[in-house]
Amino acid sequence: MGRLQKLAPRITSSAPRIGSSVGDSRSHDREREARAPWRKWYRTARWGRLRLKVFERDLFQCQMDGCGRIEGNLSKLVCDHVRPHRGDQRLFWDDRNLQTLCKPCHDSLKQRQERREG
Repeated sequence: MGRLQKLAPRITSSAPRIGSSVGDSRSHDREREARAPWRKWYRTARWGRLRLKVFERDLFQCQMDGCGRIEGNLSKLVCDHVRPHRGDQRLFWDDRNLQTLCKPCHDSLKQRQERREG
């Protein structure tokens, strides 16, 4: 009796029909930028200087009530807008509307608060 041959798979995965495919971050970023062109402000030298100025003003300490964490590693800090700017340049660049948050507080407590407030 002869050997059985392995058959090639006949079912393939289909491309997603809505939005960018999982793992396609470049495409996702382009779509996001088209919807919110102000996102490029975060990649300017002006934003970098303002962000550092806010960190220094707040002494590299999380301003979230009850936290107060001091962080020397800037990659673990977020320069957060107290009031969401939603593309308003005046609010975006106003240092009185900025605060230092540690990444855990920004990514959990602050995001939850913003979703509640709508």
